Amino acid sequence: MEDVTRVRFGVLGPLTAQDADGAPLDLKGPRHRAVLARLIVARRRVVPVARLVDDLWDEPPAGAVGTVQTFVGVLRRALEPGRPPRAPARLLVTDGPGYALRAAPDAVDAWRFEATVERAPALPPAEAVAQLEQALALWRGPAYAEAGGARAGGAQAGGAEWARADRARLAELRLQAVERRAGALLALGRAARAVPDLRAHLTDHPWREEAWRLLALAQYRAGSQGEALEVLRKARSVLAGRLGLDPGAGLRRLEADILAQAPELDGGGERDRAGTTSTPGTATPAEAAAQVWARAAEAYDRTLAASARARLEGTVGLMRNLAVTGGEGLRTAARHRVEAIAAAEEFGDPELTARVIGAYDVPAVWTRSDEPPLAARVVAAAERALAALPAGAEAARCRLLATIALEMRGTREERGPEAAREAEDLARRLGDPTLLAFALNGRFMQSCRRAGQAPERDAIGAELVGLAARHGLVTFEVLGHLVRLQSACASADFTAADAHAAAADRLAERHELPLVGVFTEWYAALRLAAHGHTREAESAYRAAAERLDGAGMPGLQQGLLPLALLCLRLTEGGAVPPVDLAEDWGPYRPWVEPFAHLATGHRGRARAALRALPEPPADLLYEALCCLEAFLAQELDDQPALSRARSHLRPAAGELAGAGSGLLTLGPVARYLDAPTDR
Repeated sequence: MEDVTRVRFGVLGPLTAQDADGAPLDLKGPRHRAVLARLIVARRRVVPVARLVDDLWDEPPAGAVGTVQTFVGVLRRALEPGRPPRAPARLLVTDGPGYALRAAPDAVDAWRFEATVERAPALPPAEAVAQLEQALALWRGPAYAEAGGARAGGAQAGGAEWARADRARLAELRLQAVERRAGALLALGRAARAVPDLRAHLTDHPWREEAWRLLALAQYRAGSQGEALEVLRKARSVLAGRLGLDPGAGLRRLEADILAQAPELDGGGERDRAGTTSTPGTATPAEAAAQVWARAAEAYDRTLAASARARLEGTVGLMRNLAVTGGEGLRTAARHRVEAIAAAEEFGDPELTARVIGAYDVPAVWTRSDEPPLAARVVAAAERALAALPAGAEAARCRLLATIALEMRGTREERGPEAAREAEDLARRLGDPTLLAFALNGRFMQSCRRAGQAPERDAIGAELVGLAARHGLVTFEVLGHLVRLQSACASADFTAADAHAAAADRLAERHELPLVGVFTEWYAALRLAAHGHTREAESAYRAAAERLDGAGMPGLQQGLLPLALLCLRLTEGGAVPPVDLAEDWGPYRPWVEPFAHLATGHRGRARAALRALPEPPADLLYEALCCLEAFLAQELDDQPALSRARSHLRPAAGELAGAGSGLLTLGPVARYLDAPTDR
């Protein structure tokens, strides 16, 4: 009997299989190959037959389960040609409700590639170069290339959902492998060899900051300081032009080190510094800024080394600036902010703690927390500081209250709006425009506790725009325009919404605020949806979701794209759209489960899920979720649920459902009220 553990599979390109002697195995037709690829993606885990059916067909034909069983039988004969009749399969096995491919851990090229990339950082540089080159040589084309062929039913699986995540993960690992190989070459002192590979890599992947950093460092070590600085200038131009982003900390630090000819940049390569030093008189603005930054950072460290309190307060200021860059900057700032607060509390000085907490006055436009556990820790610390503040510390009290209102966004605890009201009253009494802007942000965060509050939010936005423009509070001016954009969408005033989107984009471009474009791009997709351009809206939503990916705002991102597409389908009319609960619906899953049951004919389950729905969270998608509830209640003829949903919605009767989020819509709220739903 042949050794099936030695069958080798290739998915880094077209799907292949070879026996123990290296001879190719006949994998038959495209659907047979799709079954095999789907099992490889599962990484030795069982894939239920029902899942295979869903992944192979958009509209499964009668007898689809039997057809899958036939495909599996054919594949077994191809993979184990010497298996005796009625002998159990040892490679493509039946297990419970489905099938699994019990391939050896090193039997799939993608698995071997992944293992090599993961262990490379721990290897000596010479060994890392050799192993990474062997791993990169495994690639014969895009991973799971054949998953881009036609699915049964006519849809294109170029985005076959089951292949997308693995394809994207492997593509990212391939990019990391190229960069790790370059890093290992630099560690070996072979900078000149790394340069051409990195240039080619960046031609296809110009957004890779680590590749730009490595190329600049390689040029520097190869004796070309001028070319290294030119690489960094080009990186800045490309990142700003294509992504609207500034270079990250690694690129900025490298630029400062190159300008200072920092000794730590030497790595044993072929570097020659002669004639490459920039002088202040000839430096470009970017070089001059980098020199100033390097000198200031050095002075900061030297001056404040003994002052832990000053360091804490200064660090929070840096984190506030880091947060508005989005992405990793926002995530890092959120984590370190909590650490800074904990450190401040160690001093037992509530005013210091209040300053550290209150200095992080980063404007917030989305009414759901990105990291609720961290938000709860900030609120708890703010409450402790409030209780211990001495009399007369009104400004500190105001910042703490505004922080509580901001961090309790999306909840229904009464403390949130209470803190917002008190912070606003204090700020107006103190006459401090910065405090008032921060307090108004807290009030905005607490303005979604019921439907129909878009006019109140518009008033908040209008005050923010005027106040911030008068006092140079740019980030709060942007916030005001985004708030007014949302409110204009709720009333279907897209002329006003366009004006606010344009104003926010202009400010963002002038002041380098990349996160603003995330919201204005989602607005552009909403605008298409509201005007009935369904196909264009879907494309725009998918593009906006790609931009949101990695922006550091999970509270906004989680579940948003599938929810927006579901709303798009519902506004088209017709039957209840199919829903895939395997997608990441995030916090919106309870409102989606009844749709999944309805689409499969399980009305009893749908009705039970509908009746179990809580009141939607107090956030900007309140009206949208209430409309989903009303739609379901009418479909199921559940009068108590319908009455409940409609009572929640009536204050927003004149609005576009969900459009107050600036992200998506379900059409006019009136459609879901007393008149029969028009579908």
